[in-house]
Amino acid sequence: MLNRRAFLVGSSLLALGACTAAPTTTLGPDGKPLPRVYRIAQSERDAVQFRMLDSVNALRAAVGAPPLAFNAALNAAAATHARDMARQNRPWHFGSDGSSPVDRVRRVGYPGLLVGETISETFETELETLAAWMEQPDTRRIILDRRATDLGFDWHQESSGKLWWVLEVGAAGLDAAETIF
Repeated sequence: MLNRRAFLVGSSLLALGACTAAPTTTLGPDGKPLPRVYRIAQSERDAVQFRMLDSVNALRAAVGAPPLAFNAALNAAAATHARDMARQNRPWHFGSDGSSPVDRVRRVGYPGLLVGETISETFETELETLAAWMEQPDTRRIILDRRATDLGFDWHQESSGKLWWVLEVGAAGLDAAETIF
């Protein structure tokens, strides 16, 4: 009798489970799932920035490089360029006014030299974007450069959810004779 009840209860639960809707995933023309929109609320700004800084510093520690610190001037340069890339609708290192990354960090008063700039146009999270940057030799070199001391990081998010990420890495205390490029 007990086995029959257990069977009936189990069968009923299985039948009810079959009635629930399966999670829907939208597929693109290539048959792969389309990316989900990663929305960042204004209240999450600090958390996202510090998550990036902590992650970069963890990667740097793994190779014996010193940690980076946020720099307000580099953050401002990153924010300006992220908005400008969105206006231009293309991820590239030059501003709509023809400015280079070096021009932008000078404009905001950064006292050191720019080690490099990493950019991305994506729907991915900041950590997925960092992982993509680490897969590329040129952007990985910028992030892990042992001479670097400072980091600036910001983004612009369009209403569609598209994100324009910019990470600036600088080296305070280097003079023009020690140009990194």
